[in-house]
Amino acid sequence: MKRMSYLWRFAGVMGAMIILAGCAQQMAMRRLTPTEQQEFRAYSKIMTAKQTRTYLAQDTPAARVAYLTKIGAMQRFQALSALDQTSVLNGFIRKGMSAEALHFLWGGPYYTEGRPGQFENWIYLGSSASLAETGNDSRSFGSQVQVLLVDGQVDTWMDFVPSTNDDAGDKGSCRGC
Repeated sequence: MKRMSYLWRFAGVMGAMIILAGCAQQMAMRRLTPTEQQEFRAYSKIMTAKQTRTYLAQDTPAARVAYLTKIGAMQRFQALSALDQTSVLNGFIRKGMSAEALHFLWGGPYYTEGRPGQFENWIYLGSSASLAETGNDSRSFGSQVQVLLVDGQVDTWMDFVPSTNDDAGDKGSCRGC
C-alpha cells in the first residue's frame, strides 16, 4: 500500500513536470517573431526534442539561425525547390511535393509501405487539416491520412477513419481504395 502511494506521488510529479515543460516551450515560442514562428513550425518537424529545446533557448535570431545551420536543418530546407519551400511555410501539401518537403510539413510518417523512392504509402495519424500545425501525432487515433508517393513525390493523399470492425476486411476501410 505504501509503495502504491509513492507511485502515485511520482506520477503526479512527472505529470506536473511535463505540463511545465510544455508551458516553457510555449513561452519560448511566443518570444519568436511571427516570421520565426512560421519557420519554427517547419523546422520543428525534423528536429529532435533536444534540438527543439536548444533552438528555443538561443537568445537572438542570429543565434537561432546559426544553430539551424549547425544541425543541418537550414541546408536541408534550402535544398528544397522554391515551390516546396513555399508550400511548407504556408502549411499545405500539394501534388508533386517532394518526400523531403513532406517531412518538413508533417514530420515522419507513423508507418510506411512499399518501395522507398519508387511507390510508397505513408500513413500519418491525425487529419490533413491539423498535421501542418501538430505533425504526426501518436495520440490521434480518430483519423489518418494516407499519402501515396510515386518516384519520391506526393501523388495523392486521402483522409480516412480506420475501420474497427475486424469482420469488414478491406471493405470497411479506405486502405484498399
